[in-house]
Amino acid sequence: MKRENQTGTPLFSALDAYKQQNNLSFHVPGHKNGTVFPEDMLSSFQSILPIDLTELTGLDDLHEPAGIIEKAESLAKTWFGSLQSYFLIGGSTVGNLAMLLATCVPGENVIVQRNSHKSILNGIELSGAIPIFVSPSYNQKLNRYTNPSMDQYKEAIEQYPDAKAIVVTYPDYFGHTYDLKQLIDLAHDKNIPILVDEAHGVHFSIDHDSIPISAVKLGADIVVQSAHKMAPAMTMTAYLHYQSRLVDERRVKHYLSMLQSSSPSYPLLASLDVARYFLANVKKEEITTIIQQISQVRAIFSQGNGWDVLPCEKGVDDPFKITLQVRDGYSTDEIIHQFEAEGVFPELATDKHILFILGLAKFSEEKRLESVVKKITRKLKFVSKHATIERKPIAFPKKISKLVYNHDEMNQKEVNFCDWNTAIGKVVAETVVPYPPGIPYLLRGERVTQAHVETIHYLMKEKINFQQTNLEQGICVFEGE
Repeated sequence: MKRENQTGTPLFSALDAYKQQNNLSFHVPGHKNGTVFPEDMLSSFQSILPIDLTELTGLDDLHEPAGIIEKAESLAKTWFGSLQSYFLIGGSTVGNLAMLLATCVPGENVIVQRNSHKSILNGIELSGAIPIFVSPSYNQKLNRYTNPSMDQYKEAIEQYPDAKAIVVTYPDYFGHTYDLKQLIDLAHDKNIPILVDEAHGVHFSIDHDSIPISAVKLGADIVVQSAHKMAPAMTMTAYLHYQSRLVDERRVKHYLSMLQSSSPSYPLLASLDVARYFLANVKKEEITTIIQQISQVRAIFSQGNGWDVLPCEKGVDDPFKITLQVRDGYSTDEIIHQFEAEGVFPELATDKHILFILGLAKFSEEKRLESVVKKITRKLKFVSKHATIERKPIAFPKKISKLVYNHDEMNQKEVNFCDWNTAIGKVVAETVVPYPPGIPYLLRGERVTQAHVETIHYLMKEKINFQQTNLEQGICVFEGE
């Protein structure tokens, strides 16, 4: 049913037709359809420059679409199943900022999972809302933090029934999902909208029992998806899907117009049109064949003896992602170095995990990959194993927490640097992020406890990386504390 009327690409086709007309350019951009460009670099750009245009007659306007962009966005909303879908050329970041600014005003509470992307935290700060942080649960089977439990969300809603929104990440970076529908129903019973950072789930729009269900289909109010992560779209492209009776769409449009460039890239916009076309027209049997083949790729990775391949639960985990869990005694950095030396580049690594992402097409390099895995396995036999120190998961002092100061108050305060013992009881002026797991352990505006200091010292002793400098000496705190 969704595939009806999904065969066109109005935006891409109009640009391609314009390219064929050989028009004279007396307008921006300055490369003049690719005729003004360093000759020795032109070959890498020449196919894209003729469609890198501006808002000429017939090419529509992203901020007030009434032509080809409107048609392309209309096809997108039909495919994804939203009330309205918007094209974004600033990545999921601009969508996350817009949905928060459209939903929250200064002083209002917003419930947000603590392991959110920084753009979510930035959006909350820009909106002036008061974040109520819900800490994620540690999944023993996966050996990492995933999402907050439903009980924690229920407790947060009970404590803050006036919350203006709940902001969640679905799926996580590794493609793991959970029962989001239960949370959506719970929130909607309280008239609280659900805002979803679904950056890694644009392909969840494909109806297949091995692929998790999209937050759009589950009924979330606003869903932001990166198009470039899994669909064939250019980097920095994303979609925002709106379908809410609780959030004013006019505010969404207002902030998108404010945050997005007044000179949007037409190649980026066209690639969003093409990505929707691809998703809508890929056949179910093709996806089945690809997923079956991925099981063979998983089997190839399983031949390595320095890691284990984590299981992929049907309908819960993204089948296009393969996570290796490095075995005790082996170095994740060393294994990554070995892969990259063979021209195989993973997406992400933590101290325990290495993430590989496959595309929505048949993988044709099985023999090469098998050769690489065997070669690395042989090399690892000659790498001395190191004694493994059991690392305990970071324990968050509070499952539900709130900042001591709001962002306006913090911006007006003076900052001092002090040692850790002196910092106990004071409010930190910088966020402390151990990586892995990449989840803020101390947030700017939180009060330092003895438990915080003991855990941070433990992590530093274990050589865990932090996104701060001089952390061994101390931390910045707000004056007057």
